[in-house]
Amino acid sequence: MTKSIKVACVGAGYFSKFHYESWARMDDVQVVGSCNRDISKAQATGYAAYDDLSKMLSDTNPNLLDIILPPVAHAQTIKTAIAQGVKTIICQKPFCQDIQEAKSMIALADEAGTRIVVHENFRFQPWYRQIKKALSENAIGEVQQLTFRLRPGDGQGMDAYLDRQPYFREMKRFLIHETAVHWVDTFRFLLGEPTAVYADLRKVNPVIAGEDAGYVIFDHPNGVRAIFDGNRNLDHAADNLRRTMGEALIEGSKGSLALRGDGSISLRKFAQTEEAEILAADTWDGFGGDCVHHLQSHVISGLIHGSDIENEAKDYIRVIEIENAIYSSAETGQKTALD
Repeated sequence: MTKSIKVACVGAGYFSKFHYESWARMDDVQVVGSCNRDISKAQATGYAAYDDLSKMLSDTNPNLLDIILPPVAHAQTIKTAIAQGVKTIICQKPFCQDIQEAKSMIALADEAGTRIVVHENFRFQPWYRQIKKALSENAIGEVQQLTFRLRPGDGQGMDAYLDRQPYFREMKRFLIHETAVHWVDTFRFLLGEPTAVYADLRKVNPVIAGEDAGYVIFDHPNGVRAIFDGNRNLDHAADNLRRTMGEALIEGSKGSLALRGDGSISLRKFAQTEEAEILAADTWDGFGGDCVHHLQSHVISGLIHGSDIENEAKDYIRVIEIENAIYSSAETGQKTALD
């Protein structure tokens, strides 16, 4: 069978393994190249290896470029891809270094007729898709609040993050910019666009540059509140702390939904003690319920069938605006309204 979508990848660091493994499972995808400034890492992927992005794009002429790089490299990589005629780009989050740079890249892409999709994969985790379905079916009545407790347990000690993503230690904006944006987007997916935020952020581990703990309260439509309670130094009950990275409780007038660290979801009806499991524990050995694959499959399906694609950059810009409002609130100590 002819593989209809040619995909090239730039970046071969820690997290890229989930991208490459996912692409390899898709019948409609042919990976035509891997680029990394350390070419030995690109060679380790098993695909045609490059240390020059322009040459890879010229040699392979991909339909899609997957950017698996930190924010500091996004803008130049996007510019190079657009100049080489790439029409679809998936770019890892956080998207670009700041909102001005992000808007500039979106404008450049629009002018060239290039689509950019932000690789924001948490809304594609199976438990959040199941929660969305349960809410749409009115399983817990009128939703009143959602709480997520981030507890990955990877931020303690002098060697925090060195074994996996050492650049975390240098990020002056860390917990929100790198991590909580996942839930900013997921809360949008589940509850609609927030109208205001209030944040109290702090640093627990002194060896890192940015904040690693804090609370964020979101005002959502119809009086709904969401709370992100994050602390990267603490853990939760799970055999794989990076599966859900924490626990959630969604409460409504007719009951509540509980997400546990094993990826399972239980439904408890109001005034009852019994719980019914509506999603079994996750058995995927990789990252986050195979959410990387679910996102990438979603994009490929959209390209082949012409269906809508979630998380296009011009929509995702809202996440960056909310992130900035969170930091503003933390600095001023006041609730920040969102336009």
